Amino acid sequence: MEVTINGATEHVAENATVADVLATYGHKATAVVVEHNGNIVPRETFASVRLTVGDRLEIVHFVGGG
Repeated sequence: MEVTINGATEHVAENATVADVLATYGHKATAVVVEHNGNIVPRETFASVRLTVGDRLEIVHFVGGG
């Protein structure tokens, strides 16, 4: 099914969760903040939030430096 991830249309498996998407794209759940259709997803719910056709995800990475 098609969803939008960081502004780009992507294909993900039916019934994919936020955790599935993070794993597929190589993101560590502890190093990102995820917005699903405009709402911040609590990290402890990544595995239970299921995506549907047309959903929008924004994945923001923490970057260290100085």
